[in-house]
Amino acid sequence: MKIGAKRGLLVSDFNTGNLVGYLNNGSAQPAVECAASPFGQTQQLLLDETHPDWSAYPDFALVWTRPEGVIAGFAKVRAFEPVPLASILEQVDEFAAAVVEASKRVKSLFIPLWTVPAGHPGHGLCDLVAQSGVARILMQMNLRLLEALDSAPSIHPLNPAKWFEAAGEKAFSPRMWYTGKIPFSTEVFKACANDIKAALRGLGGRARKLIVLDLDDTLWGGIVGDGGWQNLVLGGHDPVGEALVDFQFELKTLSKRGIILGVVSKNEEAVALDAIDHHPEMQLRRDSFAGWRINWQDKAQNIVDLVAELNLGLDSVVFIDDNPVERDRIRTTLPAVLVPDWPTDKRLYVQELLRLDCFDKPTDTEEDRQRPAMYAVERQRSELKSKAGSLDEWLRTLDIVVQFSPLGSVDVARTTQLLNKTNQLNFRTRRLTDEDLLAWSSEEGRCLWTVRVSDKFGDSGLTGVVSVEKHGATAHIVDFVLSCRVMGRKIEEAMLNRAVTWARAQGLSSVHAEYIPTPRNKPSLDILQASRWTAVGENRFSWPTSKRYEHNTHLRILA
Repeated sequence: MKIGAKRGLLVSDFNTGNLVGYLNNGSAQPAVECAASPFGQTQQLLLDETHPDWSAYPDFALVWTRPEGVIAGFAKVRAFEPVPLASILEQVDEFAAAVVEASKRVKSLFIPLWTVPAGHPGHGLCDLVAQSGVARILMQMNLRLLEALDSAPSIHPLNPAKWFEAAGEKAFSPRMWYTGKIPFSTEVFKACANDIKAALRGLGGRARKLIVLDLDDTLWGGIVGDGGWQNLVLGGHDPVGEALVDFQFELKTLSKRGIILGVVSKNEEAVALDAIDHHPEMQLRRDSFAGWRINWQDKAQNIVDLVAELNLGLDSVVFIDDNPVERDRIRTTLPAVLVPDWPTDKRLYVQELLRLDCFDKPTDTEEDRQRPAMYAVERQRSELKSKAGSLDEWLRTLDIVVQFSPLGSVDVARTTQLLNKTNQLNFRTRRLTDEDLLAWSSEEGRCLWTVRVSDKFGDSGLTGVVSVEKHGATAHIVDFVLSCRVMGRKIEEAMLNRAVTWARAQGLSSVHAEYIPTPRNKPSLDILQASRWTAVGENRFSWPTSKRYEHNTHLRILA
């Protein structure tokens, strides 16, 4: 058994043995141990909640079916038999209900949408005809399925069309189907395995957060220090220039999803920033970047410094550079950084960027979309900090407001995301689904607050979570999570104060906090050791409610 492996069950109406092999033996993280249920028993297994496979493989399930294999009405349509659309959609509803029930037995369930049967030539002009067109009916079936699954947040639909497009004519092999009931080629199963692992990384909070970019011949064509920004290849009536504008546009699109952009370049800073500020074809301006290191120093050290400034981990970083020597330097020195091979042909930059599967995450929240702007504002805070005489003096100038709110339905997705993605200041690193969080927080004797932080520079949004529960005469902190964006501002003191104040109001004698070590949450232990709480065991701390726990006076607290 692989230590820490995700255990999953593959449920299908065809032979998925090859997919099991790619998932179990592939080198991409996370490690997986999965098994395939006997194919052809899809409905039975979905409806059998006591089947031992569900308890043996609790982390995830993949339910991958052929539409003609589970929807009898569609099989008839494919044979040109008349079937009322309403009848087909009713069968889709029944199938979806079984999938929703099955999803309650695992943490996550993946379901590829239905596709036109592999190898089917279609019916030409009749494919999209109302009531009888195979392709049209399948579109309506998929839409109905998606709508039925929307109510189950632990279900994640997958789009298999790109798997088949990548495989081309090799997607389907009649020989494999008739020999072993394997409808798809190895290329399709490899692409599926890659997507599942990317999804598991995203659900586990391991999606990459920061793209660090070189400038010369990466973000634009040419060397800005040689010819000035006026002579760079970017935009205009030039195929390479047009491709680089599109590359910047796609980077900007990623930033709108919450992916942070940074620059590490060997250049004169003033010359490079002048190009960023003034070139008319630049899609990315200075405020598009959370930070930069533009100098003649070693790029590996510059990346380390930039990541530290942004309070991120090296395993959050993707490094893009046209120079193979620089790429090798980062791969060798900073193995946690993802360094993709990069094409020499700049016209392929967009394609290569879109192939990266390291940014996958289950939801896109408003806080995600605002994150790049928040990091840009953070630079202003850092500039102010550098001018302040002391930490307390700097904190007083920020006019920080901390707002605690009970968990509301509109904040569930962001709160769950914060729990699952935050690794540094996270006492116990508890991971939950939306449903698990709502169920847990609604139990008597428990309380969960979301934490929003703002200051004179702007609103950082929902950046913290603290939850407590009663254990006899004591309160225990269950979740204590704070985004790296607001670390270092004494927000954690206000969060500890909130737990103590709640426990005192409940008539409890003390509050206990536990630190569960992970490779990345050492800052959590540092906070507890500096908090003045009493150590009562290894990585365990306590505070008596008879004694007030004071937070820093520069904070203004809203409840």
